[in-house]
Amino acid sequence: MIQDRYPLAHRLYPYARHPDQDAATPVRHPVVIIGGGPIGLACALDLGLQGLPVVLLDDHEGVGQGSRAICFSKRSLEIADRYGFGEKALAKGVVWNLGKVFHEDRKVFEFNLLPEDGHKFPAFINLQQPYFEKFLVERIREANAQGAQIDLRGRNRIDGLTQHGTHVSLEITTPEGPYTLEAHYAVACDGAGSPTRKILGLDFEGRVFQDSFLIADITMAAPFPTERWFWFEPSHGAGASTLLHKQPDGEWRVDFQIGWDVDRKEELKEENVRRRLDAMLGADVDYEIVWTSIYTFQCRRMRKFRHDRVIFAGDSAHQVSPFGARGANSGIQDADNLCWKLGMVLRGEAPDALLDTYCEERRYGADENILNSTRSTDFITPKSPVSHMFRNAVLDLAEHHAFARPLVNSGRLSLPCTYDDGPLNGADALPGGPARTRPGAPCPDAPLPEGFLLNRLGGGFTLLCLNCAAPEGLPDGLATLAMPSEGPASALHQRYLGEAPAALYLIRPDQHVAARWAEADAATIAAALRHATAKE
Repeated sequence: MIQDRYPLAHRLYPYARHPDQDAATPVRHPVVIIGGGPIGLACALDLGLQGLPVVLLDDHEGVGQGSRAICFSKRSLEIADRYGFGEKALAKGVVWNLGKVFHEDRKVFEFNLLPEDGHKFPAFINLQQPYFEKFLVERIREANAQGAQIDLRGRNRIDGLTQHGTHVSLEITTPEGPYTLEAHYAVACDGAGSPTRKILGLDFEGRVFQDSFLIADITMAAPFPTERWFWFEPSHGAGASTLLHKQPDGEWRVDFQIGWDVDRKEELKEENVRRRLDAMLGADVDYEIVWTSIYTFQCRRMRKFRHDRVIFAGDSAHQVSPFGARGANSGIQDADNLCWKLGMVLRGEAPDALLDTYCEERRYGADENILNSTRSTDFITPKSPVSHMFRNAVLDLAEHHAFARPLVNSGRLSLPCTYDDGPLNGADALPGGPARTRPGAPCPDAPLPEGFLLNRLGGGFTLLCLNCAAPEGLPDGLATLAMPSEGPASALHQRYLGEAPAALYLIRPDQHVAARWAEADAATIAAALRHATAKE
């Protein structure tokens, strides 16, 4: 019998009547977030930690069923750590860095996603999405207890939205009837089937791939190691490809590629799911089915993520195939990119035009994800005899020759986006500086004598001064962090200085590099800061 593993997590914010429902005229809030998944909750937490009042509306009362997103990347964990629950997620999650690729019953090769030391977080953890959402809600409650104003409203469904130039109005339905809210900005995080997107008459552009994948979450005691295993054309015949991942609580995720012309209702019957699992695991393995689902590959996005005062993030803005762990991870990066900009605009510290750069940068990130996801899909599901022959030839070569291994694509795993040529990028005036920390790049972590670098950068603009002092006369509000690099052999030196003896880095609130110099005066840094906030 299929189990429900998360019954206590479902009603994290049960419906309760709010005074806004009895107001004589609609109450206007700075921000209303639509959707209580991981992206909506992350946006609410980010804005709340900035001291901004925020309302989140969700048509449910907490997390949904099933593991759904399970692979949370190093970058997502670093963002979660800045929000205050990264270590909690790490403690619960299953840590893995190693992956193995098989063809039929042969191991083709293995790969390590984080071969270098000196990072607080691993390349990935496996953690069921309900846990990630639960940790977000718990952190929101902690923040509220410390003075934040984050209002989570369950069973509040959006049925209408109208733009008015200076604000939006939202028509909301609750168990006790309808009411209207207003907001300076609305952030739509309401998923791939986004009702907000449909209300505004907007749609996706891109491809839907003609193949189907069956997910089965199971509990079992099995000797599989904590690694990502992917089979092309497994000999057990339960699917054209199979993926196996370990999750917390003795749970495992299995994905079967089952083809396009299938009867979904029939495939989801327990006896048919068990038939595939028995073929893969062997009839003597004892297991329980927790959750099942069928999905298709979709690589699509909206043309624009911002529509006046309505901004889309996460799956409501873009969709990619699950292979590569780009869905939730790219959505968390959306929240990370958007919220510092929205906060500055609402506080009057930056012009409204700063929000347009969210669309530019995250559309660039979505296109990068879609490109990688499409390549993964084309490799996993060849569409012609010739492409199938090419795919298998690559697998045969990769078993014995290292040059062929980069061509194998069982789902290139999510990496944070570098905004090359991004609209907020400033000078790259550090001769010999490492490419990995060029303007637009996310800051790599590095160990310090006490703690790690990213924990020292804070949540605002920071001037990082390595082997040099900060110039006098810097703009008010710009934090400075000066430290020695600890010598050429240190990770900090290698990741931020390279061949340069000293450096100044202007780092954004989302911990992406805005500009860097070998040396710079206060006026140069102030100009870069104005550029990074769209003030010029």
